[in-house]
Amino acid sequence: MSTHAAPSTLFQRVADSFARQGMMRHLGAELRRVEPGLVEIWLPYSDRVTQQQDGFHGGAMGAVADIAGGYAGLTLAPEGMEVVTAEYKINFLGSHQGGALRAIGRVVKPGRRLIITSAEVTHVDDAGREGPCALMQQTLVPVPKHY
Repeated sequence: MSTHAAPSTLFQRVADSFARQGMMRHLGAELRRVEPGLVEIWLPYSDRVTQQQDGFHGGAMGAVADIAGGYAGLTLAPEGMEVVTAEYKINFLGSHQGGALRAIGRVVKPGRRLIITSAEVTHVDDAGREGPCALMQQTLVPVPKHY
């Protein structure tokens, strides 16, 4: 018996949890892709995600990286479990205006007690040009689902 869900069920599992993320709703983030060990989230530019110079705020980049990496980890966690972030380290590579951020989280090493992930945050402008924003490494802890 596999602990991994079928692709459509896997997307729904992540989407159900993502919908409970008040911060992601507030910021306008969108769940775009879910695969075993990989999740892609987009964060459109708005006045909710900017810093004083009108670029994407580092806190918004960190939040979307944390969520993408966390949900990548969730795709490999057993049913009935959620994950929480124990720590992450992020390098900010650039701030951009307009367009959107694309965060792709990937599982680096799955485990029963700890899951290690990474996330790459890229700016995509309205013409489709891309630029690096942030790179994150994260440690997750599987915990029982309580809802």
